[in-house]
Amino acid sequence: MMLAVMQPYLFPYLGYYQLAYHANKFIFYDDVNFIKGGYINRNNILVNGQRQLFTIPVEKSSSNRKINELHFSNNRKKVVKTIEQSYRRAPYFEAVIPIVCEILNSSETHVPKLCSDSVGSVFKYLGLEFNSSFSSDLHYDRDASAKDKLYSICKILKTDKYCNMKNGQSQYSKDEFAEKGIELSFLEMANFSYYQGKNDFVSHLSIIDILMWNDKSAVKALMEKYIIS
Repeated sequence: MMLAVMQPYLFPYLGYYQLAYHANKFIFYDDVNFIKGGYINRNNILVNGQRQLFTIPVEKSSSNRKINELHFSNNRKKVVKTIEQSYRRAPYFEAVIPIVCEILNSSETHVPKLCSDSVGSVFKYLGLEFNSSFSSDLHYDRDASAKDKLYSICKILKTDKYCNMKNGQSQYSKDEFAEKGIELSFLEMANFSYYQGKNDFVSHLSIIDILMWNDKSAVKALMEKYIIS
């Protein structure tokens, strides 16, 4: 079984979905500290041809609190309106905006749950299987080092394969994982582009942008545009 572990992000970029797609089991790492200024509660969309950040406020956010201790504000109308205005002329707006609105207009405030719903809703829309759970539901060694926590999670889930995004190469060693009986691999997005109206292509946006400009088959094809090393 291939395992992947990531903090819960709200409508993240394609690479996040590729990692979840590549894995047989995906764990939302929700019982680690919240990172202010990260992508748990925000991402980029295309507004008038330019990258623009949207943010959903997190109440009483602090880097000293665990992600699963936090809640989103219900003040999301402005973000929804911005997304609607920015993509109303995109070819798949009518199909995709209900998904975005269902998540962002939801009464759900728990950060891990709303983020995981935003990921799961995309897999459901595409008709792809998505097997996930939360790290907070696992009985692993929470007092261990960052690496040993992952080893512990792998052991509990009885997996001998673990995949991480490529930017984790500086943190994790294949040899060290191998000593624990775990085959470590890294995922990197391959180069790609797609039509975004009359604008020059802007990469690394929220999945919302990809969904708005591409049909389901094209999005599925993009999900497989990654390199494993």
